[in-house]
Amino acid sequence: MKPQTPLDIALAHSMTADEYQKAVDILGREPNYTEIGVISAMWSEHCSYKSSTKYLRGFPTVAPWVIQGPGENAGVVDIGDGYAVVFKMESHNHPSFIEPYQGAATGVGGIMRDIFTMGARPIASMNLIQFAHIDEQTKTAKLHRRLLRGVVDGIGGYGNCMGVPTIGGSVGFESCYAGNNLVNAFNLGLVKTDEIFLGLAKGLGNPVIYAGSKTGRDGLGGAVMSSSSFTVDNKSLRPTVQVGDPFTEKLLLEACLELFQKDYIIGIQDMGAAGLTSSSFEMAGRSGSGMKLYLDKVPARESGMSAYDFMLSESQERMLICAKKGYEQKVIEIFHKWQLDAVNIGEVTDTGDMELYFDGEKVANIPIQPLSEEAPVLDRPVSRPKYLDTIKDINMTKELSMQAIFDRLFSTPEVLDKSWIYEQFDSMVQTNTIKHPGSLDSSVVRIKQTNKAISMSVKCNTRFCYIDPKLGAMASVMMAGADVAMSGATPLAITDCLNFGNPNNPEVMWQFKEACEGIKIACKELNTPVVSGNVSLNNETDNVGIYPTPAIATVGLLDDQHKVLSSVFQGSDNYIYLIGDTYSEFGGSLYLKTIEGRIAGTHPQIDLQKELKLWNIVIEANKIGLLKSAKNIGVGGLAVSLGKMCAISNIGCEVDVALDSELDIFSESLSRAVVEVSPDDVAALDELLLQSGLRYICIGKTGGDLFAINGLYKKLNKIKDIYFEKFQKIVEQDL
Repeated sequence: MKPQTPLDIALAHSMTADEYQKAVDILGREPNYTEIGVISAMWSEHCSYKSSTKYLRGFPTVAPWVIQGPGENAGVVDIGDGYAVVFKMESHNHPSFIEPYQGAATGVGGIMRDIFTMGARPIASMNLIQFAHIDEQTKTAKLHRRLLRGVVDGIGGYGNCMGVPTIGGSVGFESCYAGNNLVNAFNLGLVKTDEIFLGLAKGLGNPVIYAGSKTGRDGLGGAVMSSSSFTVDNKSLRPTVQVGDPFTEKLLLEACLELFQKDYIIGIQDMGAAGLTSSSFEMAGRSGSGMKLYLDKVPARESGMSAYDFMLSESQERMLICAKKGYEQKVIEIFHKWQLDAVNIGEVTDTGDMELYFDGEKVANIPIQPLSEEAPVLDRPVSRPKYLDTIKDINMTKELSMQAIFDRLFSTPEVLDKSWIYEQFDSMVQTNTIKHPGSLDSSVVRIKQTNKAISMSVKCNTRFCYIDPKLGAMASVMMAGADVAMSGATPLAITDCLNFGNPNNPEVMWQFKEACEGIKIACKELNTPVVSGNVSLNNETDNVGIYPTPAIATVGLLDDQHKVLSSVFQGSDNYIYLIGDTYSEFGGSLYLKTIEGRIAGTHPQIDLQKELKLWNIVIEANKIGLLKSAKNIGVGGLAVSLGKMCAISNIGCEVDVALDSELDIFSESLSRAVVEVSPDDVAALDELLLQSGLRYICIGKTGGDLFAINGLYKKLNKIKDIYFEKFQKIVEQDL
């Protein structure tokens, strides 16, 4: 058998020949096996963002309330009173398809470490998960019911053990996710503004300390695996999925938070994707330093591990710390107190190189800045997808009664109550949750140390993004922000998780380019800068990619936690107002998908100034006590939104609204909301709405045991039976 050359080894690590040559030029020689492993990981799509960097530039990232934008472990936003919130969203898509429980669990664990690495205590988790259709009798549906059960079990299993509430999320079902389900994990933490820590390693001779779990071979090649597309048979990839231990992570969290109360360290970094490789290079790279690491000192849980294994392992629950010289033993003692390994494995240098030693020999010597600065930044070809020319005409035909249409829309897994999911999550631990899962729109936690509350929502309408990636991404920013505003909170900033197909496909890169442009425009106009984020490409199996899925999580602030606005009806005999314009807009709608069997059409109109006015009017009306509830109108249109409000509140409503077409109660026009107001506050609300310049109309009243809209009648108990009972039957039908 012919011996493998270094180029052969590099190609086997998913490097290109050009990338290998660039590595040779940087080193001034051919790299050895360990160096190839390190460079391939750092230059993987997952770590280097080489296909996406070009389009991420130009995101609005600054505002007076933004303390830390992109570039660190997470974004940081000032909320006043000496406190800030730290938040980020990341993908764990590929691992969750291969091994749903561990993939989802380690996604939750990883995003939490990003938060507490910054010095913050995690106080709220959310998620956005996407699967193929589960309400069919097919092999794919059966597979995705299993994947859903495993993912939900993994999210709950890790989050519950950590004592961090999972307070909300979003679940979607489209056929495009058949070969790639999505798991996007979000976490938010609380920190004092003068106690924020960054991932830095500087100061000649300062010790580098490894802390946390021992290192094994689990997760080897994880970053490279997440940078590749799938084929049908993924069993061989199981070793690349990490194994999580939430009990160890809980100890690690408490140890780190205790450490942060001392003046012992310079910086700290989570060992995430690419493990010790990414954490060490990032810490030294941000500081312009060099580093020596003695890999045989790294605590190992397996025998016979090599330098390559130690650098590339993605074992969970590990941190890398740059301590102040002379304080290393004090740092180690804190971790030992919490029954965790902690070892001095190296030191900061001024050479600018990463020097790796193993068994007394130098096994790698890599210039840090060149590896980072000369990482590939690709200008991939882009091409407008051909399918866009075939989906504009929708030719809607109304063959069903309005009653039958409503029943079918309201019975889809996308609409149904997801209590089967969220009841497996502890949403009340820490006793801060004010607006909990299942209560519609955003979720809210109080900040005990102040009178403030934080509202958050995660959204992406994948059908909108399929028919128009740019406008669909803008709509995702709008919808997540509107959810937050409907709670009475002022949206402050977003984090994103950009899930797309294979970047080698010019049509996918066009979708990515357009979506990024949409996010830039919307965030700028709506004054919600991007403070952190993640890119997940190669969500493709056997040449079938997912729809563009730019998930957006918006975080907002209420100055008074006692004024959190509900999204469901609060009483009978109150008036219902519709704010905003309704048009016959069915492009990418649930109606078109469910009734007409197509995902097609023209994207609904977007008016960002109108959207901002809507947010501001609801926020202002809530501040002065005029509203009982407010609900953003989303999937399924006015009829479905009102149906949800009735089901959850157990309060009926009677609505009659003049629209151009009777089908328009299912239209998904944007920048609309329904608000509930008591008779005593109608005049004051009318005056406020008149000043806003937005179109508004009183469309009915709450009360009774009927859900009625424009001649469509449903008994309230029937609405509730469908909404609350059906999802569990669908997802558990194989058990």
